[in-house]
Amino acid sequence: MGAMANGEPFKLRSLAFSVYLPTILFSIGQGAVIPVIPLFARELGASVAVAALVVAMRGLGQVIFDLPAGLVVSRWGDKGAMVAGTALVAAGAVVAAFSPSPLVLSFVVFLMGGGWAFWQLARLAYVSEHAPLAQRGRALSTVGGMNRVGNFIGPLIGGYLGREMGLESAFIAQAVMGLAASAVMFFSVDTGAGSEMISGHGLGGRLTRAVVDNRSVLVAAGMPIIALGLLRQARQVFLPLWGEHIDLDVAQIGLVTSVSFFIEAVLFYPVGSVMDSWGRKWVAVPCLGGLAAGLLLMPLSHDFLSFMGIAVITGMGNGFGAGIVMTLGADFAPSIGRGEFLGVWRLLGDIGQAGGPLVIGALTGVASLGAAAIASGSIGLAGAAILLLFVPETLKRGPPMSLDDAAAVEVAVDS
Repeated sequence: MGAMANGEPFKLRSLAFSVYLPTILFSIGQGAVIPVIPLFARELGASVAVAALVVAMRGLGQVIFDLPAGLVVSRWGDKGAMVAGTALVAAGAVVAAFSPSPLVLSFVVFLMGGGWAFWQLARLAYVSEHAPLAQRGRALSTVGGMNRVGNFIGPLIGGYLGREMGLESAFIAQAVMGLAASAVMFFSVDTGAGSEMISGHGLGGRLTRAVVDNRSVLVAAGMPIIALGLLRQARQVFLPLWGEHIDLDVAQIGLVTSVSFFIEAVLFYPVGSVMDSWGRKWVAVPCLGGLAAGLLLMPLSHDFLSFMGIAVITGMGNGFGAGIVMTLGADFAPSIGRGEFLGVWRLLGDIGQAGGPLVIGALTGVASLGAAAIASGSIGLAGAAILLLFVPETLKRGPPMSLDDAAAVEVAVDS
């Protein structure tokens, strides 16, 4: 691990065509349909509530397909899963463009979420196999940065195409980008990279063993990862809703949101360098803490400038987390059963993201919007405390580990 096929030391640019270019292409396609899916559902006759449900089907697809994706990575390797995942999303986008009803659209969006799960997990497994520990933070934070760049460009393209050529055209653009990403990976990813043949054991048994063998890390690190997923969704929900609550117009809310996302986009490489130089906790704890602080302070904002300050805080917080979930998962993943472990790991993060809107909706239903923001921020602070106190640092430098940390990492990393 950490050396290229020709024996040369690993360099980040070796992932340019196998990971980074496909990531930005795929993310542009995904971003193009983010603002279009609910509008297209409405155009097909869905109510506002049903349109929201259609959007939620993508997250549900990710959750349902996370564990099968881990098994596919172990059985057929990273390349097969990455190419298949992007191809599934591309095919789903074409079908979505011609959906006759919200019901059909919701099913297709669900399958596209499954394709996204295959792509995400296989890409993580590939990078964890090729990037050494000392450079893994930069490698995976750059993946996170490419996602952010694509998600920034994509909505601009999707919005323009939707206005000029109809909403269906955004799905066609996604299909083109997905096929382009799939083709690039087909020709640039090593055949069978990171694959592990399954034989002699049931699939359920392999997943159970992955959980049991890594239970100490999954219990300790899983809670902060779920909390982070919830906070990221809370940020996307609360920013527009609180802006409306304090009587800002759509243009002001859009500007504030754009600034917040821009800040997080420019932090990805410095964050990766910090991860590889000082350790993963140096960015993971500020990530959770920054997002939590922004939500806790949100009820105190009452005008454009104070609201912009909240957006900046949450943007910096989420920017510190560029690639952190992928990096920790790659660090903790054992050499045997890597795919199954990463499937469980991705499931934890996706549970937080999929469940976030449900938790926020429930909190808002029984309390005020401000109280819901405070409750969400408190969950983030709890996650940061657990991460700081109970999760071992996976980048080991300086003094030897404590015996407790060494035992935990030995079980988790299988090294």
